[in-house]
Amino acid sequence: MEKRKICIIGGGASGLTAAVMAAREGGEVTLLEHNEKTGRKLLATGNGRCNLTNIRQEPSCYHSLSGTLPWEILQGFSLQDTIRFFSQIGVYTINREGYLYPASMQASSVQELLEMEARYRKVKIKCREHVKEIRKEEKGFQVVTETWNYPADKVILAAGSRASSIQGADGSGYELAAAMGHKLIPPLPALVPLKGRGNWFSKWAGVRTEGRVSLMAEGQIFDQAQGEIQLTDYGVSGIPVFQVSGRAVRLIEEGVQVTLLLDFLPDFDRRGLESFLKSRQEQCPYKSVKQLLIGLLPQKLAEVLTMGKPDISGLAYKIKEFPVEIVGSKSFDQAQVCSGGVPLEEIDPKTMESRKAPGLYLAGEILDTDGICGGYNLQWAWSTGALAGKSAAQDRVQNGEEELSC
Repeated sequence: MEKRKICIIGGGASGLTAAVMAAREGGEVTLLEHNEKTGRKLLATGNGRCNLTNIRQEPSCYHSLSGTLPWEILQGFSLQDTIRFFSQIGVYTINREGYLYPASMQASSVQELLEMEARYRKVKIKCREHVKEIRKEEKGFQVVTETWNYPADKVILAAGSRASSIQGADGSGYELAAAMGHKLIPPLPALVPLKGRGNWFSKWAGVRTEGRVSLMAEGQIFDQAQGEIQLTDYGVSGIPVFQVSGRAVRLIEEGVQVTLLLDFLPDFDRRGLESFLKSRQEQCPYKSVKQLLIGLLPQKLAEVLTMGKPDISGLAYKIKEFPVEIVGSKSFDQAQVCSGGVPLEEIDPKTMESRKAPGLYLAGEILDTDGICGGYNLQWAWSTGALAGKSAAQDRVQNGEEELSC
């Protein structure tokens, strides 16, 4: 049987995984990457250490307008499948409190081993190729670049999103998907710092402090996260802010007013904190309200919390529920991922094949799923890339005739 020609658009995490899996299944694979090398964004993940995935896997770790469909897709190539896959290509993983990294703690190791495996499997990797069009033909496709036409029986679109300052993260894959009949949920920054409304931000800029962030909109708490909050001259940042940012930005886009409630002492409830502060005041009656916070919270943060000279009760309230009205986020350049993209209802969750254009498969960030911090977005890339690559290369025969889809 003649090998099935598969063209993969995008040489990032999902594209490289798709290439390896398709080649293992016997496909004749060509991978097109418009940067000068593959895995450019992958090299920057985890501050260059590459947090591959996370031991804790739950539906709530993945956000999508398609509800639990991301979780259904992830079952097709699970955490265990991912660990096994990387072990096979030479990546030994280590566990850091549930976060899995390559033992080298170098993202370059992951990129290099993925590309080595792909080349060993005879994947043709073509860099500096910018795809202009996916042309559907009577039998298969033509993938048209600025310099060449690549014939293909199947195409995998793994072109990433607009997130990242890395050259090439231009969102051109969205246009290709739309041209093939897909709708697009407007892509917005996620895992991104948030901008607030207020005139005190310069006073607390540079402070890092442990706390809890609650996302409030329409009178209810939509999301919460805890960890190190970074206070900036434009608003707030840090991992707990990142965790709620995608939903916050989407709500703002829909015209909803969004407020972050910052809890700077989450180990206390408000009543307990008020009693604690009163006790401190009784022990040291010579201290002002601001001075009661010395040794408890950073000085610059205390300056903001005591603006307006609150009493003990008011201070406890501000420490536990300091409101920051959110007006937007930093740009796509400073976002780690995007929310939005191709709706998952338009994809077969078992194969990643398009329901709009049979023979086209989609993987990675181009789809409407964004994970929280901690390796979840890479898990999404590995899982969707593996499913797309394997499915695109497999032949299924019914009644003696080859089917066009798996």
